[in-house]
Amino acid sequence: MTETAREGHEGLSRRRLLGRGAAVGAGITLTGTLASIFGSDTSVADTPARVGRAKTPPGYGPLVSDPAGRLALPEGFSYTLIAKSGETVLETGEPTPDRPDGTASFEGRQNASILVTNHEISSPGGNPVPHHDGMVYDAGAFGGTTTLEVDRHGNRVREFVSLAGTHNNCSGGKTPWGTWLSCEETEAVPTAQNGLTQRHGYVFEVDPYDNSRNLDPRPIKALGRYAHEAVVVDPARFQLYLTEDAGSPNGLVYRYTPPESALPLRRGSLAALGPTDGRLEAMRAFDYGRFVADLSVAQVGTTYDVEWADVPERDASAVSTRKQFNLPGGSGAPGGDATRSRKLEGAWWGHDGFYFVSSFARNSDGSAAQHDGQVWFLDPDEDTITLALAFAYTPGDQDDDPDGPDNITVSPFGGVILAEDGEGRQHLVGADDRGKAFFFARNDLPGSEEFTGPNFSADRRFLFANVQVPGHVFAITGPWRKAQGRNGDDGRSARG
Repeated sequence: MTETAREGHEGLSRRRLLGRGAAVGAGITLTGTLASIFGSDTSVADTPARVGRAKTPPGYGPLVSDPAGRLALPEGFSYTLIAKSGETVLETGEPTPDRPDGTASFEGRQNASILVTNHEISSPGGNPVPHHDGMVYDAGAFGGTTTLEVDRHGNRVREFVSLAGTHNNCSGGKTPWGTWLSCEETEAVPTAQNGLTQRHGYVFEVDPYDNSRNLDPRPIKALGRYAHEAVVVDPARFQLYLTEDAGSPNGLVYRYTPPESALPLRRGSLAALGPTDGRLEAMRAFDYGRFVADLSVAQVGTTYDVEWADVPERDASAVSTRKQFNLPGGSGAPGGDATRSRKLEGAWWGHDGFYFVSSFARNSDGSAAQHDGQVWFLDPDEDTITLALAFAYTPGDQDDDPDGPDNITVSPFGGVILAEDGEGRQHLVGADDRGKAFFFARNDLPGSEEFTGPNFSADRRFLFANVQVPGHVFAITGPWRKAQGRNGDDGRSARG
């Protein structure tokens, strides 16, 4: 089933997240001083006069209500509904599974797109990922991935199972060699009550082009067992960076360095790794030599140096990996100190580093400070992280001031797109090269939940995005435009 509707909003921008001072746009409050992030070698000007030379405001203009009651978009933009949980049908006859989450698209023939979509399912009810012979890791688990082919016009072609029998597949990441890494956000082990037959909390590799390569799915144990959220791959060093969405205590950022014998990584390399091959390490942040225990305390523009500490026992046979490091207010642990953050969520590689999201922080969850979302940038050349964007804690405004950013993608038109998973109305939120934030889409589906999985097609015509409940996958297109640079250029001189 393909359904189309039309809507409206105004432009994404380029490759820096702003300069100094507070920025306000579309009801969004940014906090702190803002530093140049998006790949420019020129720092942002200190004077309002230079900032004022931008020819257009951030975004694509006001959102226009959808007569169909699904997505409000800017003027001139439209969407196609390409999958709907429980209604569209897989090529094997079963309904599209529930709860689409992290997604990436791959280039198909004649500008077609191939989407691999996680399904964050943890129970057998509703519409699980079907169990097909040879595709199942655990007969007692019902998450996994489907692969969805879309033609160059954004119309559905076919959809099929590419990974089954995994648990709570949340986000993941795209590799430079053209595969998808699907992450299980869980630490579940078999019990008499849950029906599982395998341990979970792993990363699985999915090939979007050859489904025969997805037979006999095996976890990549070298990447550790914990509540995986997202993963990115450094295409030059072949190091992987991973986020952990966990609490009590809060989660960690990890780095995996493969053994020299596995380089360069390519199709099949990760599956061939032994469970203890390479090094899995946790991030430690420092502010001029002072250890930073909690990322929530930072202001926008803050830069920390980072070091990495070995994870003592990555398969977490007795103790969760994040608990193998010093706990807040506790005594020493074998892994020493590690920097923590509440709700470490999506990650995306871009501009020679990677962006990762902390969805929110509250004093009640053990965080030292409160915010409604952070976007960090890790520079592997400098071994630093910089807080690029933050949403202020605004408990009095749940509908028009975004909170709870989750999945993230870097826009080919500049800046980033964030999927909101917070209180009140849910949006796709853009931030341009100066850190000016704007609403790009609003979820108007009644009784629905978070946006997930934003990502652009290879030809840049479509932004794909999901609404997890009731389980819609959209292809959004319209008058995309490159952001104007600070001196009136189109941004082509910036690295990326």
